Amino acid sequence: MLRRSLLVAVAVLAVLWAPPIITVGDGPRIGAGIALAALTGAALVLNRRAPVAATVAVAATTVLGMALDVCQDPMLATSWCLYLVAVERGPHVRSLVTALVGVLAVLALVTAVSPGLGARVVVVTAALCLAWLLGTAVGGRIISEREAERARVQINLAREVHDVVGHTLGVIAAEAAVTRGLPDAREAELRETLADIESHARGALEETQRLVRTLRNSGPALDELPAIIATTRAAGVSVEARLRPHGPVDAEVGAAVTRIAQEALSNVVRHAPRARCTVELWETGKTIAIRVRNSRAPGSAPASGGTGYGLRGIRERVAALGGTVTWGDTPEGGFEVEARLPMRRG
Repeated sequence: MLRRSLLVAVAVLAVLWAPPIITVGDGPRIGAGIALAALTGAALVLNRRAPVAATVAVAATTVLGMALDVCQDPMLATSWCLYLVAVERGPHVRSLVTALVGVLAVLALVTAVSPGLGARVVVVTAALCLAWLLGTAVGGRIISEREAERARVQINLAREVHDVVGHTLGVIAAEAAVTRGLPDAREAELRETLADIESHARGALEETQRLVRTLRNSGPALDELPAIIATTRAAGVSVEARLRPHGPVDAEVGAAVTRIAQEALSNVVRHAPRARCTVELWETGKTIAIRVRNSRAPGSAPASGGTGYGLRGIRERVAALGGTVTWGDTPEGGFEVEARLPMRRG
């Protein structure tokens, strides 16, 4: 950035200030021209640090230089500085754009009356208006991109919180239901169940707090999948894990695979707590796949994958990474979720 500012300053001074200063032939005016040129160059170099101050300074030195006939700049240097001001502030003061365009139209009429002066004023105004319009357009695009990125981060955060809290609450509810259904539960068993519930709740709270603090956290690592399976088993679901070896995985892909499995297992805990479940993870070429399949729970209706935000979140998460996901009932009355994601290397 500094290098570009230096190049612009050198070009402006060499092309627009040096020739008239050399040919002016007046000692005091030469000294004044050199001083004004030096101030102009310094303002151009410092433009990115203080764009408003630099714009005012360059405009003032240019006007004085034109008055002393030691500058031939039709406000091009000022337009360069004004562009950065417009990028930062233009989108917030759109009414000024309309005013500038109106001024340009009026000055265009002046040209017909006084071709010499009018043409010069129009050139100056056109340069300033063009700089402002371009800067405002670029600034608006930057704001739109920032808002889109902020929305994406918020959506990702909401998904993460949903997955963490939803899975933990499902496990807690299942453990509480199993314990309540025991007619002769001993005090030791009750205390053990309460201890598990407390542990799961604390773990979910800590992870949620971590998500809120980091905000842009990419999510859990793929090696956390066995711990999620263990938590599901603690809720009373029989889970068979078939996690085949795989190469290094990109952090975002690994987080997505882990969250997909977590959401699918949460659905099993909520909708088929007494079912048998299988979690399979494998790599095929440039694809990593995760499949969670549960059988029909004894004495229950056919399993369901739920219709809430969980499956919708899985679809959005997979689509964002360029993968595919399918789910549906199995012939045995169970339910299956299978996702395939690009095997980006970590």
